[in-house]
This record gives sequence, C-alpha cells and structure tokens, in this order.
Amino acid sequence: MSEGSNVQFSEREALLFHSTGRPGKIEIIASKPMATQRDLSLAYSPGVAVPVRAIAEDPATAYDYTAKGNLVAVISNGTAILGLGNLGPLASKPVMEGKAVLFKRFADVDAIDLEVATEDPEAFINAVALLEPSFGGINLEDIKAPECFMIEQTLRERMNIPIMHDDQHGTAIITAAGLINACYLTKRDIRDISVVVNGAGAAAIACTELIKAMGVPSDRVIMCDRSGVIYQGRQESMDQWKSAHAVKTDRRTLTEALVGADVFLGLSAANVLTGEMVKAMAPEPIIFAMANPDPEITPPAARAARPDAIIATGRSDYPNQVNNVLGFPFIFRGALDVRATTINDEMKIAAARALAELARQQVPEEVALAYGGVAPSFGRDYIIPAPFDPRLMEIVPAAVAQAAMDSGVARRPILDMEEYRDSLKARLNPTTGVLSMAYEGARQHPKRVVFAEAEEEAVLRAAIAFRDGGYGIPVLVGRDDVPERLKALGVDDPASFELHNSRISPLVPKMVDFLYERLQRRGYLRRDVQHLVNTDRNIFGALLLALGEADAMISGVTRTYSETMRQVRRVIDPLPGRKPFGIHILVGRSHTVFMADTTVNERPSASDLADIAEQTAAVARKMGHEPRVAFLSYSTFGNPPGAWLENIREAVAILDARQPSFEYEGEMAPDVALNPAMKKYYPFSRLSGPANVLVMPGLQSANLSAKLLRELGGDSVIGPMVVGMQHSVQIATMASTASELVTLAVLAAGGIAR
Repeated sequence: MSEGSNVQFSEREALLFHSTGRPGKIEIIASKPMATQRDLSLAYSPGVAVPVRAIAEDPATAYDYTAKGNLVAVISNGTAILGLGNLGPLASKPVMEGKAVLFKRFADVDAIDLEVATEDPEAFINAVALLEPSFGGINLEDIKAPECFMIEQTLRERMNIPIMHDDQHGTAIITAAGLINACYLTKRDIRDISVVVNGAGAAAIACTELIKAMGVPSDRVIMCDRSGVIYQGRQESMDQWKSAHAVKTDRRTLTEALVGADVFLGLSAANVLTGEMVKAMAPEPIIFAMANPDPEITPPAARAARPDAIIATGRSDYPNQVNNVLGFPFIFRGALDVRATTINDEMKIAAARALAELARQQVPEEVALAYGGVAPSFGRDYIIPAPFDPRLMEIVPAAVAQAAMDSGVARRPILDMEEYRDSLKARLNPTTGVLSMAYEGARQHPKRVVFAEAEEEAVLRAAIAFRDGGYGIPVLVGRDDVPERLKALGVDDPASFELHNSRISPLVPKMVDFLYERLQRRGYLRRDVQHLVNTDRNIFGALLLALGEADAMISGVTRTYSETMRQVRRVIDPLPGRKPFGIHILVGRSHTVFMADTTVNERPSASDLADIAEQTAAVARKMGHEPRVAFLSYSTFGNPPGAWLENIREAVAILDARQPSFEYEGEMAPDVALNPAMKKYYPFSRLSGPANVLVMPGLQSANLSAKLLRELGGDSVIGPMVVGMQHSVQIATMASTASELVTLAVLAAGGIAR
C-alpha cells in the first residue's frame, strides 16, 4: 500500500528538493488573465458581484462560477503520518502537499492541504464539516485508527460532497482489483474463497469490508491482530470495528488461521508471515503482503515456499505493487465530474473492476518503457496496472462516474460517456507519464552512464541523484579531487563511485589505438591523439562508450553545445544513413511540442528536413503522442513568397512519396500550425489539430526560438536531445541544473532518442 517507490536518496537531497526556490511543493496560479485593470475588475470588484448573486439564488451554480467543482481538500491531524506515527499536524504538511501534487499530476484535480491541530474526533469533525461550501470533495489522510472510522462515517453523514479516507479505501480498492485478477488466474470464484486478513487497522478493515461487499462470504474471512484471531466472544483488545468482523472459529493464531486458506491479505508488520505458513495454504495461494516499507514476507521467500503463489506487495521493486495512486486521483475525478454527493461502495467496486480489466488489456508502448521496451502481459506478475499507464485517466473516472449515476448519487449525470472519456484524455499531457515511466524503466534496467564533467558540482549532484535513485551506475570522468568534492556534497563513501582519470586510466592505450585508427587520415599524429585522450574529458567519455565500457553519456555543461558535439563526433559516428540533430521538447500542462532541428544542421536540405520530420515523429510516439508535423516558415502556403521555400516544399513532396503513418503539412507559419482558430482560413490543411512536431527551416531560427522559449515561456523545456548517433549521447546546455541532467541521463539510458 504505497503511493511512491522504494527509490533511495539522501536526506540532504530531500531537504534541498523541498527548500530550493519557492519552499514547498504547491502554489496558487490564476486561471484567468490578470494583466489589466479590466481583468481585475471582472475578477473582483465590481464584476464578482454578478456570480455572487447567481450563487445566492442557486447554490448549484457555484460549480459553474468557481473552482469548487475541481477542488479537493487534503486534510489530516498528523496522528498517523506514513509509517512515522503521530508527529502532529505541522509535520504532516509535506505529506499533504505531496498528496495535493499527486491529485494534480495524475487527474488534473486541484487540491489544497489543510492540517487541523486537534486529536479530538469531535473537534476535527466540526472543523471539516464547516468547510463544505469551499470544496468539491474531502480526502482524509494519515488519521490514526480507530478514530478515523468515526471521523469518516460522521462526515459522510453530515456532508453532501464526496469524502474518502484514502489510507482505508485507496488501499482497499487496489487490493480488490488485484484480488479479482488473482482469482481469475487461479480459476477461483470470489464468492467461494477463504481469506485471512492480518492487521486490524484502517486499511485492513476497509479491505475486509470491500471484499465482503464484492461477494466474499463474511464467515470465510478471518481477521487477526497482535492478539491473534478476532473470534466471536473475544474480549481482549476489541472495539466495535473489530467486533463487526469477528467470526465463529476455534482457530486462535495466524498460523492456525492460514491452514488451507486461499488468500492472505497482510496490512500489518514486516516478516510476520513465514515460509511454513505459506506452505500450509491452499494450492496456488494468493498473498498480498502490503506492510510498508517491508512486507510480511518478501516475494522471493514466498515463492521459495510456494512456487505456485501469486504475490503482491506495496513496493515498486517487486511485481504487482499495490499503489494508492492508481485509485484516489481517478476516483475523485469521476466523483467530481458528476457532482457526486458521496463515494459509495458501488463506486469503489467499479474502480476496482476497471483497474482489473485494464491490467488484462494489451500494454501500450509508453508503458513498455518501464519494462525495458518489452510490454508486460497479464499474468501472475502483472495483475495490477502500472501506475503511469496513461489509460488510467480515461478508464477509471468513467467507471466511477457511471457507478455514481447508476447508484443515484450523481447530481449532474454525464449524457455522452464517449465524449466524457475523450475529455479525460485531453486533460493530461502524456509526456509527464512517459517521463515517469522512463525513470521507472531506468530503475528496472539500470545502465552505466558516463558523466563526463565530474569536477562540476551540478554534474556531481546529478550523478549522486542518478545512483541514489537507482536509475543506473554513474561513471565519473574527472581528476583526483573528485572524491573530496563528493565528500563535500554529503557522500560518505566516495570510493563507491567509479572514477576515471584520463591521465592515468589503464584504458588509455586501448583508447589511443582506437582513436588513432579513426583520425590518422584526418591529419592527426599519434601524439595528437594521445593528448586528446589525456586532456579532453568529452573524448575520453565518448571512448568509454565506443569501447563498451558504458551504455550512455551525458556532457555539455562546461563547453558550448557545438564544441561538445564536435568532440563527440571525433569518436562516435551517426547511425548509418542518418544525420544527427537536436530536439527541444516543450512540456506544458496538457500539451507537448517537439521542435527540431535546434542544435546541429545549419541549413538542412529537403531530404534532411524529411528525415528530421520522420525521426522526430518517432520520438513523439515514444513519448505517447500521435505526431502532427508542421514544416515551419515565415510563409504560409506561399504567402508571402520567398527564396527559401523550395526546400520545405520538396521535403513535403518527399514525405508524400514515402507515405509515412503520421500527419504532416507545410510550409506554414507558427500561428497557423499551433492555433486551431486558424483552421477556418486554411480548411484544406492536412493537420487534424494543432501541430505537436515543429520542423524548423534552419538552425538560426530553430536555436533562437528554443532558447527564447526556455527563458521566456511558461512550459518546461527538456533537451536539447541528440537523435541519430550510434551510441546514446546527450549534450546538455551550459546552464543545465542537476535535475535536468538527471532527466537527460535517464532518457539517454532508456534510448528514447535513438
């Protein structure tokens, strides 16, 4: 039961992440223009009086004129923070801000964190209930049991908006989805299975209640806590919530309860389930060991005891992660969109079934990135969808919304579900999911990445984050003072990093032989080559790639892009029949634009432009987008005429002959390519929507545009990414931050730009 991963990082890095720039993780951004006095008059006085009167007359219009319908409060009193216990409301704020970020990132739900300074359930309930006019829904978080049960139940009775304690129901929904598929694979009927639940906290009780609502008979579920089996008549350590799940049985221990059981649901503590207990379970046992961070039994230990078991945990480094982020953003998305008055069992079950069904479908290419390019298929190690599957946003909210309508709790039914599903897909940018998948893919298949400028602090910080994040093995190229620099950055054991000094490396003779053979007919003497290998970090790093000592390389922060590229090209050739070029990727909230070539070819020919279009379209597809290519120019379809249009028209003609599987058009000005309103003036354009691949006519305009957008634009900018080299090399800009370098290193390792 997790919302993150088991990525490692230093305390310093975590604190820097939260403190650098604007402290914290969220900010408020106006959704309407605020540039002029007229804007302010409409936003506030006197214009705001109009919607005020409208809402007073009809409170339902608050959803039309305010942000209420897309606003969730994430509320805690800090009594059960993650696995850290009762540290108080203020200490819970980083977690609640993080939850708000997840709402936005995964489902485009705006969320505000509220930390309430009371452990009195009645005071907490009263404080939250009074907030109903402000929010479209309430996500309760990190509230200890058993108070959380009473708090949630009372708030659901008193408030007329969706309320969910995610620690309970988020875990329950994902668990139920996995259980559906585990039963399917083992040919079990959920109405006949026997289940042992270990743990009697919020998540355990919610899981138990949900699987019973789905059809598991009450008398076939045995719940255990620290005192053993919760049986009818037990007096020790009981409360009304445990009593509701007490069964008539003569079994008294977890060991006894598991004999012949089909399913183990663990929401308790590490290592409480032994191999001997697993051996006593029914054939093909289903084991959900969800204690966090360490499960009740590790998958290798469970499989050693029972090779036929299906196993899930809360960890991302094992198959079948029970991850709450698969649930709560999308459940609230669907509930908000139909203005549901509550989140009921029907909606939870619909979410679980939608997740189970999604896991059975063919996995898209962008999800396959997390699995080394090989798409996982439904089976014992894939019963729960990947957290970054882009289809989650389309499938789960739609199922929840439909269940809300069918169960009578929707105040604004959706009339056209297909249109609604299309609108869900449009709310998020697929690139963000693919980048997350690339990071996960790097962790699943770590590569050796050369960091060629290891004397630079930004490079060292990136290398530390790359290694500590589990994304791969950094290979540092630098001088003998690098260990001291690592120590200054908080690395306890600098010797744990692989460091190459180009002056004394034992690889130098082999490198000189290799490079001299390449350059001897280009005017280089052997001593010249020796000097290059000894003194040029980029050449030394590129030679590590060429000789198979590493898988990818990142450089560029100490020299200009063109100079770094020249050095790399002395060692590494382009792919056969390809010209290398650069792509800047502009990532907005709901859009991505790929701009090429922004770094290499000064005046590309028509054939070059066509090749750049095809290769950039391929990168766009890897990033989850259906390419729509625009060949940009100052002229749109010949107006105004000019001397530099023919090669663009020829490039379009070349693609006409090749008949690629993507849309393309040109020549056209940027506004015609990007602004849908311009379509009415050019109805014959072959682009069905705004272009997302912009092929620039020449390096001057391309590079200027990319750098202006980086400095002035509101979008995040990735790159430039080098495409078309025989080995995976990425060249950063001189102003790149450590975070940007890590992203380029991950993309280089994952081969997205190949």
